[in-house]
Amino acid sequence: MSGSKQRISYFPLSQMDDRMLAVMKRCAEEGTPRPESSAVRAHSPAAFWAFDEAWERLFRTGVVAHAIKELCRVYVSRSVKCEYCGNQRSEAARSTGLSEGKLDELMNFETSTRFSERERAALSYAEAITWRLDPDDNFWDRLHSHFSEEEMVELACFIALTMGQQSWIRLLNIDHYQVMAETVASLVHGFEVEATAKESSRN
Repeated sequence: MSGSKQRISYFPLSQMDDRMLAVMKRCAEEGTPRPESSAVRAHSPAAFWAFDEAWERLFRTGVVAHAIKELCRVYVSRSVKCEYCGNQRSEAARSTGLSEGKLDELMNFETSTRFSERERAALSYAEAITWRLDPDDNFWDRLHSHFSEEEMVELACFIALTMGQQSWIRLLNIDHYQVMAETVASLVHGFEVEATAKESSRN
């Protein structure tokens, strides 16, 4: 990508209704998604609400363990090279003990000892969807041994949702600390210091 100009503006908070502002407040307090990407989606209320509902049902709640979905989300961000998304972490997943050390080994999940067999199966699903692989019967046998069909559908729809969003968001040249800038919710530990220092150096 050439240059660093932001490609779509942030919809002004002053023009949002109370219901939309409540979602923005949640983004600021809980993160994942952070306020900036939500402010871009707010240009289209249909897109804003469709994403918010899907994210709530597929990522924040649902039948698959949240930490597994967070592993898949970060795997996708590293695969599609969305740094904005990749510098976010789910606070709910952190609370379960999901560590940066484990996330550092995501791209080598098949050989790393940090992952359970169920996690490896989920990540192989994310890999197949993201990289458009053509897996064999062993792949499907493995998935069926760890997940119900309801779980497989939910996980696939979540992976597809985050892959599509992150593939788009990486094109926008958006950054953290540009909407509701006082919040550090869900950022990678240490990134808030780095971001603040970067902002100071611009002034």
